[in-house]
Amino acid sequence: MSDSELQAPPLKPPLRDTSAPRDGEPSASDLEKILKWQEERVARKLRGEYESAVLHLGEVVNNNLSTPLRIASVRVEGAVHTRKSFLGSLISPLLQEAASPSDDKLPTLGSVLHSTRHIGSLLQETDIFKDVQARIERSRDPLARPGDVDVVFKTREKGRFYLNTSTQVGNNEGGASVTCRVRNTFGGAETFEANVSVATQTRVAFQAALSAPLTRDLKTRGEVALFGLERDNSAYASCAEGVRGLRAVLRTGTLAHGMHELAYEGVLRHISNLAPSASISMREAAGQNIKSAVSHNWVRDTRDDRLVGTRGSYLKFFGEFAGLGGDASHYKTEAHTHFSRALVPGVTISFAARSGLLWNLARPSLFSDRFQLGGPVNVRMFRANGMGPHDGPDSLGGDLYWAAGLSLISDIPRKPHWPVKLHTWVNAGRLDAIDKSKSLIDNVVGSITKPSISAGVGLVYKLEPVRVEVNFGVPLVASKSDGVRKGFQVGIGLDFL
Repeated sequence: MSDSELQAPPLKPPLRDTSAPRDGEPSASDLEKILKWQEERVARKLRGEYESAVLHLGEVVNNNLSTPLRIASVRVEGAVHTRKSFLGSLISPLLQEAASPSDDKLPTLGSVLHSTRHIGSLLQETDIFKDVQARIERSRDPLARPGDVDVVFKTREKGRFYLNTSTQVGNNEGGASVTCRVRNTFGGAETFEANVSVATQTRVAFQAALSAPLTRDLKTRGEVALFGLERDNSAYASCAEGVRGLRAVLRTGTLAHGMHELAYEGVLRHISNLAPSASISMREAAGQNIKSAVSHNWVRDTRDDRLVGTRGSYLKFFGEFAGLGGDASHYKTEAHTHFSRALVPGVTISFAARSGLLWNLARPSLFSDRFQLGGPVNVRMFRANGMGPHDGPDSLGGDLYWAAGLSLISDIPRKPHWPVKLHTWVNAGRLDAIDKSKSLIDNVVGSITKPSISAGVGLVYKLEPVRVEVNFGVPLVASKSDGVRKGFQVGIGLDFL
């Protein structure tokens, strides 16, 4: 062999095994792994084809956004129990806007897609449909002009009837309830709901309410409700209370940006079933009375969790004027606030405060309208509704109150995923009757400068949809009339101080 001929270098072991396939498939002897590998391979292929199709479709649409198109009609398929007149009231204004574009610009594919998205979003907001799909097709109208299209929404309505039985706990009260709901009652996104419940303190309660949208954008709803309850107040006042009433509400806005609620309420109330030990004040309050009142309520809630929030805030302002007939004559206002902030990972500090004023006008304030304060869900380590003016064993309620609480909530060491948290808190507050011989400012200053204070530690358990607290604490400062409690206290509720 001449020197000019090329020679392969000699092979030296160990040599790399090249017999295994290059696509990562398992051994042919393991059938189960082969089937799983094949499914994953097909899924990857389909996902790739889908992503490619989406990219291609997006490119086609973007390249044709300026193509002249006009919506000739809109059809909603599958709306079996929904009135055509209601759907027309939602869609017609949007079609009129699309048919008369600004700046003398002709409608295009871009404007058609925008209108289609807006109409689909509005259909979803009605809470009638569980599925809304849109498609654009050539207009069926024989007189249609070139570029006319029909927008077709294929929908599926949600179930109209709902019946539920449940047990409930909240604000240191447990019970059971039955709820019946009829969605889209008359074909216009109305909702009828009836509820009957029995509980430990509220022996029986019922409510029947009908609500419906009042504006085309669905941002404002109206509601009419009949309600009643029988409540056992013997734990803090030697009586039982019955309520029967009618309420009309106008509601608009959202919780994240602020919800307004304007209401009128007519209520017949009666204080009865007095205990033999009932005080003179409670015996004077016994009997029937009527309240006719208008009120305004504003609520804004941006908390990430309403039970154990780590960021965000809660604000509520309530005002009520009673005196449009009936026995109650007063102006009543309340303000609530709550802020939460994370100090370090796993540790949150929260501050909550609330206050209220009941200013009687032509008549003295009534027992049913006065504020009650104290208990494990507001000023801890005081008896439930046990603060403020008393007559013997009975808590009479007050006309002026304030309460504030500072809490530090942290994860249990090495168990950050547990729903149980450690809790340290300080509460302060006071409930008073207004002395009309003094100015309002003097009453407020006197209340603030003589607080009742408590402090303690405990555990917080987030048990959806309520919060459970087990606390150990002591009252540090208390008024002579306040009912105090030392040691352990259990609280169950939604809105804690």
